[in-house]
Amino acid sequence: MRILFLSYWGLDDPLTISTVFPHLQLLIQRSDIESILLVTIERDGRKPVFNPPFPISKVEYAPLISEPGRNVLVTKTDDFLRFPKTLVELATQHRSDFLLARGAPAGALAYLVWKRNKLPFYVESFEPHADYMLESGVWKSYDPRYLFQRYWEKKQKQLALGLLPVAENYRQQLIREGVSGERIVTVPCSVDVAAFKFDEARRKQVREQLGFASTAPVGIYVGKFGDIYYDTEAFDLFKAAADHFGPAFRLIILTPNPPAEVRSKLARVGFSKDEVFVVKAPHADVPGYLSAADFAFAPIKPAPCRLFCSPIKVGEYWAAGLPVLLTEGVGDDSAIIRQEGGGAVFNLDQPSSVPAAIKQIAVLLQSPNYRQHTVKLAERHRSLDRATLAYAKFFAPQAV
Repeated sequence: MRILFLSYWGLDDPLTISTVFPHLQLLIQRSDIESILLVTIERDGRKPVFNPPFPISKVEYAPLISEPGRNVLVTKTDDFLRFPKTLVELATQHRSDFLLARGAPAGALAYLVWKRNKLPFYVESFEPHADYMLESGVWKSYDPRYLFQRYWEKKQKQLALGLLPVAENYRQQLIREGVSGERIVTVPCSVDVAAFKFDEARRKQVREQLGFASTAPVGIYVGKFGDIYYDTEAFDLFKAAADHFGPAFRLIILTPNPPAEVRSKLARVGFSKDEVFVVKAPHADVPGYLSAADFAFAPIKPAPCRLFCSPIKVGEYWAAGLPVLLTEGVGDDSAIIRQEGGGAVFNLDQPSSVPAAIKQIAVLLQSPNYRQHTVKLAERHRSLDRATLAYAKFFAPQAV
């Protein structure tokens, strides 16, 4: 088999590194896969160097270069006009048997390729992206991006050979919409559990580097602020945790948002510069910072379609043994936490739920084996084995 693997993100984007690379590694281990053409979309106008930290003998790389510095609507329109033609050419040159798209926006391009040459396609990490953006306030109902993306998602449901949603909640919803269950396998955003394993030596090293006491309760947040994530409210949540744990509490924030802006917002809610550490960290450094922490924040904006998502950060937190302070109604994870532990759930529409959830986190931290228990959640719900089984079902030779 020869696969064209399309990522909607750039090669160096943390989402490509954390979600695409592990799946590439799974695929290249299969003896029946001859070649994979990885295609990413680069939005800074340059072609990056492809040098991943794993063997690439079966992998070729071809970026799609998006023109930078223009209005976002103009850029996206140009992308969706130009890229399908280029993808058709790349698939022909590569002799691809099918296209595997990562995410519904990439799935939209896969559908547009199918319109031209009927190349079979699958969509993994399939989510209702158009509704995400609408309910988060990023797009309006009359925005052409919303209207087109929603239509393209409808076509993906009709035409993809297989859909791999990230939440069981969404698999059930797709079945209710009339999509055959035989074409759907749930694969939550997978995590290499071993790569995020708690490391006591790294914990000590990082805390010493940051000037954090070995006994200090430390919370961590990995990700951006705004869009589908809380912004101002997230800083209030950090402050509520600091108030509960007292003066010894310390906070680590790994974010692509401008550090000065983040520090200013932290100062506004009462954090001093010695109580927080803010940096944009490469993905390879994230496990060390997670080992240095005791629990983690996942302040995701609630919305009806949020039940259908699977935040990669939650899986990485669990793999490092960190209980998660998570918004209610997020993917399958909120229900997992309620039923199996591994954190606490809050709802800002119920203000009393915030101190209750933080107190629940504090109780969990008193258990001597809380990290071991939490890691088991990652092994059960976020293991790469889920993707392996899905690929075995869909990518058998007779399925192509």
